[in-house]
Amino acid sequence: MSDVTHILSAIDQGDSQAADRLLPLIYDELRKLAAHKLALEKPGQTLDATALVHEAYLRLVGGQQFQSRRHFFAAAAEAMRRILVERARHKKSLKGGGGAVKLDLQDQLVFTKDRGQEVIEINDALEKLERHDGQAAALVKLRFFAGLRHQEAAEVLGLSRQAADRLWLMARTWLYRSLKAGPK
Repeated sequence: MSDVTHILSAIDQGDSQAADRLLPLIYDELRKLAAHKLALEKPGQTLDATALVHEAYLRLVGGQQFQSRRHFFAAAAEAMRRILVERARHKKSLKGGGGAVKLDLQDQLVFTKDRGQEVIEINDALEKLERHDGQAAALVKLRFFAGLRHQEAAEVLGLSRQAADRLWLMARTWLYRSLKAGPK
């Protein structure tokens, strides 16, 4: 069991000082994850990787239990996704509007236009996919928002490579159709 897993366990057991020991151990990895997410965003963001890490960390510590380091980082990726979606929705509500979005869903989702609008549309499509197939949505989140490679995401979900391949194909097809059809 890693130091991170021990500290996560201590946090779950109510050790109030464990959270202070956790951040220095995981900060660099969270910063890389945040930088990856922000690289997909439109240039000129007011939110930087450091702020995204701190916001996500505050959302994670104190409310959830984590079985492992991987589980923690998957939750961190989900928290970062939600933060970016919330910011995109806020910006959209201020600006209003938005147009059709072109997405390439080959090996990974690639942003091509207004990234804030795309984050919202992808999130909405993911929520629909989650109602249809939660495991497929989890795979997309891990690959797209957490930046995990296909095999890593399969391992986090406890899937064989073949099962993950089938699930990824289904999820890509489902999302493509959902995004192409537009909001309903």
